[in-house]
Amino acid sequence: MTERRVNRGRRRFLVGATGVMGAVGAMGAAVPFVASWQPSARALAAGAPVRVDIAKLAPGQQVTVAWRGRPVWLVHRTPAMIERTRGFDPDRLRDPESRTPQQPPYADGPLRAIKPEIGVLVGICTHLGCSPVYRPEPGQPAFGSDWPGGYFCPCHGSKFDLAGRVFTNVPAPLNLEVPPHRYERDSVVVIGEDPEVADG
Repeated sequence: MTERRVNRGRRRFLVGATGVMGAVGAMGAAVPFVASWQPSARALAAGAPVRVDIAKLAPGQQVTVAWRGRPVWLVHRTPAMIERTRGFDPDRLRDPESRTPQQPPYADGPLRAIKPEIGVLVGICTHLGCSPVYRPEPGQPAFGSDWPGGYFCPCHGSKFDLAGRVFTNVPAPLNLEVPPHRYERDSVVVIGEDPEVADG
């Protein structure tokens, strides 16, 4: 009698343990399967689009987001910033008309933007890949009394205006890159997609 009870107890234990192990195995298989639905780090690094809500971006402010592992700046330019950028002396800029294609064709003109008030720039200096700093205030003594506001690279002294156009006589050879982008709504910018994607 005792031997039979022990066997039944052992059987219950083995059946229960097998059920628990089966459940653990099913969970182990389900987690990677569900995770496979999410974009991989490789896909994100390859350029999955990034949506940015700029509704709370105040005039004069800048926000930084990551796209393709690089910083992308979105700056809300004030009317005064726009006027200074448009009116800046083109002789002080290496490529004032942005003839070297560092931007998509829909982001042309002196402001290099779809909307004049919103600048979208890759925040990497075109010299050796440092990240410039945002210095929007005009006339800063460190940059000269005619400084219109813009970006300064602390690594080797390159300067860019608020449209990312590079100054003359600095190490950086090119304007800052303008990434592909479009407006999903007035307050949402999609970095990494051209406007034609939405239209097509």
